[in-house]
Amino acid sequence: MSRALFIVDVQNDFTEGGALGVEGGYAVAAAISRFLVTHAEEYAVIVASRDWHHPEGDNGGHFAAGEPDFVETWPVHCVADTAGAEYDPGFVTDAVTHHVKKGHGMPAYSLFEGTTEEGDTVAALLEAHGVVDVDIAGIATDYCVLASARDAIEHGRHVRIFTDLIAGVAPESSEAALAELAHAGAVLAESGA
Repeated sequence: MSRALFIVDVQNDFTEGGALGVEGGYAVAAAISRFLVTHAEEYAVIVASRDWHHPEGDNGGHFAAGEPDFVETWPVHCVADTAGAEYDPGFVTDAVTHHVKKGHGMPAYSLFEGTTEEGDTVAALLEAHGVVDVDIAGIATDYCVLASARDAIEHGRHVRIFTDLIAGVAPESSEAALAELAHAGAVLAESGA
């Protein structure tokens, strides 16, 4: 049995000052980097995801034509090959074993919706490495972390959310997301980073 770490969307557009920046994003990027220095060897697979949207079109209705509703439509963000789509500079990616891009022309919240440069899915990576346990960190608690954790649970994995390595859009929706995940069987824990 082996363990994977998912690092969800620690990108410039989701940290402070970005198109959809969340409070605490910089701190999460730095804390994940500190955690990796002392814990990377505990993981068979370390997967980091990025939103990677097309520069043209509305990406399947994901980008708002007018005013975004911040539920299903959003301001333009994480456009492929732009600074906003790059990892936050506070997130040191040296220990990452697989980089996943998601949202190519469509909405995509879960890390499971992405693929590696080689075209591998996250589900296939987990199977290939015999991963049973998945730890999750990243941004945003109430959207992409939630969706990624839901999918990991649905794929039969034991999930642990590092509550000190996540940041959400809003306190209320983040608390609701963590409550939902705990109810579904996820363990909420601190990483100690």
